[in-house]
Order: sequence, then C-alpha cells, then structure tokens
Amino acid sequence: MDEVKQRKYILVVDDDPKILKLLTLRLAQEGYRAVAVESGESALAHIKIEKPGLVLLDIMMPGMSGSEVLEKIKAMDPNVPVCPVCIVTAVYDEEEGKRCFAAGAYEYITKPIDFEQLKKAVLIKLFPEE
Repeated sequence: MDEVKQRKYILVVDDDPKILKLLTLRLAQEGYRAVAVESGESALAHIKIEKPGLVLLDIMMPGMSGSEVLEKIKAMDPNVPVCPVCIVTAVYDEEEGKRCFAAGAYEYITKPIDFEQLKKAVLIKLFPEE
C-alpha cells in the first residue's frame, strides 16, 4: 500500500456497533478509508495484515481491553514504527489516561465524541506537514 493510502487508512476498534457506524461514516465523509472491527483480537489480526495510518481504539471492551491492545500494538515489532493510536473512551479516568499515554497513545478522546476534536487529532497526526 502506498504511503498516502496508508496514512488515510484508519482502523476503528469499538464493541459498540453504533459508534463504529458513526465513526466510519464521518471519517469516510472526510476522505478516509475507515475499517471497523469489534474486538481487540480482530484489531491485532488486521494490523498484522495491513498496517493502518491510525487506530481509533476504545478502552472498555469485552475480552481484550483497549489498554491491552495498545500494549500489544506497540510491542509488535521494535524495528518497525507502529501506527499511532488514539484512545476513544466513554469514561475519562486520569490514571487510565496516564497509563495509555505512557504505553504510547497519541491522543485520548472521551465520548460522546466531539468530531471536530477527533478530526483535528487525526489530521495533525496523519498530515503533519499540512
């Protein structure tokens, strides 16, 4: 995949189908290729096949939590830069936020999602030269 297409590819990970639909539709309207998955395990499998330009990751999910997924993403291959991760969560917890940033999260956004804030975080990360 070429660099521009990769940067415009966003993996959205959330166990709530309504959030997945909302985010993928809004991102598509902005010109991104958004792919939705409902679990951390699916996210990791997807990243191994095709590295996204950004991952939007929910924290509270059944099975593997977003925090665990973040740690696994960042540990995948120490010789290859991994995709940036933006946490999108319903509950702001200062300690959890600190853990996520320490584990390598780029941004921490709370639900209900302020799409303008999300848009700025995505554009700044994906297109730093613009």
